[in-house]
Amino acid sequence: MKRDINIFEFPLNLGLKKKDHETEPGVKKLPEWLRKFDFHRAINPNNIFRLEAPEYSMELDQESGVLNAEVIIKYAKEQADFIIKNHQENTFNIMLGGDCSILIGTAIALKKLGNFGLFYLDGHTDYIPAHLSQSAAAAGMDLAIITGLGHEKLTHIDGLNPYFSEENIYCVGNAETDDKEYVEQILNSNIEYFDLDKLRKNGFGKTAEDFLTMINSKSLDGFFIHLDVDVLNDQLMPAVDSRMEDGIDYENLREILQPLINSPLCFGIEITVLDPDYDENGTYTQALVKNLIQIIK
Repeated sequence: MKRDINIFEFPLNLGLKKKDHETEPGVKKLPEWLRKFDFHRAINPNNIFRLEAPEYSMELDQESGVLNAEVIIKYAKEQADFIIKNHQENTFNIMLGGDCSILIGTAIALKKLGNFGLFYLDGHTDYIPAHLSQSAAAAGMDLAIITGLGHEKLTHIDGLNPYFSEENIYCVGNAETDDKEYVEQILNSNIEYFDLDKLRKNGFGKTAEDFLTMINSKSLDGFFIHLDVDVLNDQLMPAVDSRMEDGIDYENLREILQPLINSPLCFGIEITVLDPDYDENGTYTQALVKNLIQIIK
């Protein structure tokens, strides 16, 4: 990485529905957990910025059908302003969640900064409207929200719908393909969709290069990477909210991310959903940190 690096910490967990045995989802501890295993030290960023998140709740917003919608909207606005205020030219930005709903604030910021693409690397598509969601949790709908699918109070913040154009998005790595209604949502969109099987057939490096070709052909201002660690094989990363057996390995992750991160058009990457409560000894986190450092640095 030849560019300077900044780290942004967004420890939001309001986008997840807590499980019966939980007091609240543990993903809010992700930044401190990565710091414990020397991620920050190894990255050696110019700056570390942090925006504290509201306390956890389980309030269903009747208007949108989404848990904690009002507070998520408020945080997204604050997050967008925070990013715009603190980001610097020619700097690579690492956003540490929290859950996937932190993408909403980043998406608003990028919409205000220009016309950006999105590489969405996730074990799920997160592209469904609220009425199809079993959890009503924003982290399971964030790709839908940032492209304008959903209630306008979430999709049209500051009058900016859509925050990303579907035509400028690759959704990559979904292993949850059994639910036809779930998959049909994204198949009927204009998003370039690679489920896990199609990704393997197309090739990890080639998929990244195809995305970069699209970004350049459209003369976009840049692009952002979303990385939900549940895209990794369950044996490598079981410390997530929604586990699935299949997934990619670290060699695959390196092959797909390095061309993207090395591009000068890459605004940054967000890392979400690792829950320290499910990795008490840090075994899985240490492997993740080791590989992310090799990929980013």
